[in-house]
Amino acid sequence: MNLIDIGANLTHKSFEHDFQQVVDDARSAGLTHIILTGTDRTTSEAASRFSGANPDFFSSTAGFHPHVAQTFTAGEYAAVAALCELGQVVAVGETGLDFNRNFSPRKDQLNCFEKHLEIAASVRKPVFLHQRDAHADFLSILKRHRGRISGGVVHCFTDTLAALRDYLELDMYIGITGWICDERRGADLQSIVGHVPPERLLLETDAPYLLPRNLLPKPAGRRNEPKYLPAVLDKIAECTGGDRAEIARQTTENAIRLFGLERLSL
Repeated sequence: MNLIDIGANLTHKSFEHDFQQVVDDARSAGLTHIILTGTDRTTSEAASRFSGANPDFFSSTAGFHPHVAQTFTAGEYAAVAALCELGQVVAVGETGLDFNRNFSPRKDQLNCFEKHLEIAASVRKPVFLHQRDAHADFLSILKRHRGRISGGVVHCFTDTLAALRDYLELDMYIGITGWICDERRGADLQSIVGHVPPERLLLETDAPYLLPRNLLPKPAGRRNEPKYLPAVLDKIAECTGGDRAEIARQTTENAIRLFGLERLSL
């Protein structure tokens, strides 16, 4: 089974001591490609280095998460734009809005998001999007730029059915994480995931975050890894009544199409 994890933060410090083992375990679990997420300049540059050194198994994104939007200066804009020109960098982001925590002022988040969409239009690559408690502003900005960008994914989708429909109307892809495996927080997502058209569905772990709660036996720690992506696949199949193998095939095709991964021999 060929699975693609479209979002894993493997440049996170928690993977420093056993990075190669994490990669080996992911391969053993059926993963054939991982897109490494850039969330600031340091992680974007590191993700680019990893993906440049091993392009068959890794690609990457480059961008500034809304949490650090206040640090997105003109110099950082230039650095992200330069990274996004590289072949191994397949998407612009992580970018978007997070009005839940507001670690960066909202005005900085709005500006940073717009700037990333400008880069995406310039390099003609999709966007890797984050939205939490900011749907109205996020949708307004995305609509304004949609005609100039090649596409994108609303990563780690956890919002309402109405929001889902808004994103699908803009031909966005929808990324599903281990949030759907959470019997406490994930119930709403479990009930609406069937509304995602098969050709718009993508799988991701967001490792080291969002460890699936349906893992048996349960891991000793709380660190999520790409090897747990099949747990997300299993839960989606359970919630939708879909065939596990078909969902795996379709989501892999979707990732190849959105991120331009046709170079892969999967």
